[in-house]
Amino acid sequence: MNRDTVIALAREAAFYTPVREGELMRFAALVAAHEREECAKVCDEYNDGRYANTADLCAAAIRGRA
Repeated sequence: MNRDTVIALAREAAFYTPVREGELMRFAALVAAHEREECAKVCDEYNDGRYANTADLCAAAIRGRA
């Protein structure tokens, strides 16, 4: 997530609390990392043997995004 996207999302959410840009970017990075992990866990649930390789690849690709 780039700076402009983070700021646009903060404005869209009516985020009026004064926050320094660095703090806002760190918060956005934490939220994005949490969401990536939650998405990867969905892939992990499909690792039942039949789709194991695909599920593992999907989860790894999601976790690899930063």
